Amino acid sequence: MKLLVKTEAKLLEYLEDNLDMSRKKVKEYLKHGTIYVDQVKTTQYDYPLREGSIIYIDTKAKNKVQLPFPIIYEDNNIIVVDKPSNLLTIASSKEKEETVYHLVSTYLKSVHKYAKLFVVHRLDKDTSGVLLFAKSEYIKDLYQKEWNQFVKRKYIAIVHGKPRKDEERLVHFLKETSTNLVYIARDGKEAITNYKVIRETKKYSKLEIEIETGRKNQIRVQLASIGTAIVGDKKYGIKDQKNRLYLHAYSLTVYDQQRKKKFTYVAPIPKDFDCLLKEKI
Repeated sequence: MKLLVKTEAKLLEYLEDNLDMSRKKVKEYLKHGTIYVDQVKTTQYDYPLREGSIIYIDTKAKNKVQLPFPIIYEDNNIIVVDKPSNLLTIASSKEKEETVYHLVSTYLKSVHKYAKLFVVHRLDKDTSGVLLFAKSEYIKDLYQKEWNQFVKRKYIAIVHGKPRKDEERLVHFLKETSTNLVYIARDGKEAITNYKVIRETKKYSKLEIEIETGRKNQIRVQLASIGTAIVGDKKYGIKDQKNRLYLHAYSLTVYDQQRKKKFTYVAPIPKDFDCLLKEKI
């Protein structure tokens, strides 16, 4: 809802006089921070208005479900979020409700009750970072059709020790046990991970990683296999008492076949990554 200010006044008084809305209702919108004057959010009842200013009231905002993590990008076709660590992408046999998919789907339905959501790709439960969903099956199929050909996925990891080389292309074949443990095997599926050391301390190394395949747990397994397990990796690493896995999907580049253009979505690297490198040995 937009309103052109025609005379100088205080915000609450002006809205009460010029809208078919109760004073109580106007106060509710102010309280929830859904009123903007010239694109500036304000909650002040006595905010001074100037002639010619534009008041915008987001009447739908109060009904929106608030996500517990940032939305990086959203349009009519996709939504890209910054997934936190320790949260599943989609439901498993053990976890049905508290997933990124469930939370984002609930958010979209709070805006439009018929909204749908489709998984384009996944991140491990313990990995944080850029995660893209489609809002229709058609868009999902467009992205997935040639996903590995067009997509570029970059990660940041903090690992124990120092890799044997400053840069390396790791190629292994991976299989999975019935207990969901991934391991290297000759008859497994090919997994390719490229890493580059970008910072070192006596205890840890910070790596930039780009993957060419999307096998389950591949980065964790491959780095552990060369003696540099990711910090906080309780499944494939060592007991280090850290409360999260230090692996973050910070950049996702995809090709939008409708707009015929590449787009890169970025999730800022968590502050605790660099804090870890400053730890005193």
